[in-house]
Amino acid sequence: MRILKIEKNDAGQRLDKFLTKAVKGMPQSLMYKFLRTKKIKLNRHRAEPDTRLCEGDEVELFIRDEFFDSPQEDSGAVGRIEPKLDVVYEDENIILLNKRPGVLVHEDDEGRDNTLIMHLQAYLFRKGEYDPEKEQSFAPALCNRIDRNTGGIVIAAKNAASLRDMNERIRSGQVKKFYLCAVHGRMPKQHDVLEGWLRKDNKTNTVSISDKEQPVKNGWREIKTGYRVLAENDGDSLLEVELFTGRTHQIRASMAHIGHPLLGEGKYGVNREDKKRGYKWQALYSYRVRFDFEKAGDVLDYLAGKEYSLPHSAVWFCADFEK
Repeated sequence: MRILKIEKNDAGQRLDKFLTKAVKGMPQSLMYKFLRTKKIKLNRHRAEPDTRLCEGDEVELFIRDEFFDSPQEDSGAVGRIEPKLDVVYEDENIILLNKRPGVLVHEDDEGRDNTLIMHLQAYLFRKGEYDPEKEQSFAPALCNRIDRNTGGIVIAAKNAASLRDMNERIRSGQVKKFYLCAVHGRMPKQHDVLEGWLRKDNKTNTVSISDKEQPVKNGWREIKTGYRVLAENDGDSLLEVELFTGRTHQIRASMAHIGHPLLGEGKYGVNREDKKRGYKWQALYSYRVRFDFEKAGDVLDYLAGKEYSLPHSAVWFCADFEK
């Protein structure tokens, strides 16, 4: 028998979610069976899979030791990596990072060591704020993602309570994100709000946009994108874009849909000539984030009304629009 004591970063989650992360060698089908047959108990009593854990709870597991062996070996990367991060803002709960274009946020088939999340965990490990050996079910995590070839501010949480709070605020629209982008052509209006419907094709990792309302049951989602023109140069335009909805490739596809693809855009435009001009990636950067938080007694209430941004000089394509 083993007893797992619920620590601060384990609390607040469902029992089955905790077990999935804390006992990686146990198949889910067996986990649910062990819960039904009381081979896994919570505070010496039978518990349902959706029971919410509290700090100080004890999970008793009357199962074979082999289930506690992870099927994947720990690479030890957090102790091996020399972290390279551009920190925009940091406190005891969250950290805002400026991700450079070309950097992966999470691991892919080629590996996981040289990713933003691994550099973040290595950074916090060196600061003494994260020790994977002491955590049963939590690791510092990113709250939002940015495409590999897009740069900008990424929000990360240092503890479980902050991760839950930030993720909920993002879902409820309390986090406002603003982008800078450079597009082909002069915009028909100095500012506008583009509305339509978007559907993702998972096979091609591309999206389609329709101006007409489309059925949600067929995978279509409503989108809303605001923009204003900041500068023009040689027939191209520098825009500030506000996302009212956050869908895959929303800005890139929306601009191409109205005939103004991003400079460097290879998926929704032709970028052959743009590359000759030095546009190695699509000209898109998440440069500003605002926390329009409702104060509800949660851990991140103190961020209400705060805004963090990068100067235009930190955005690689803005220099082309300086006069």
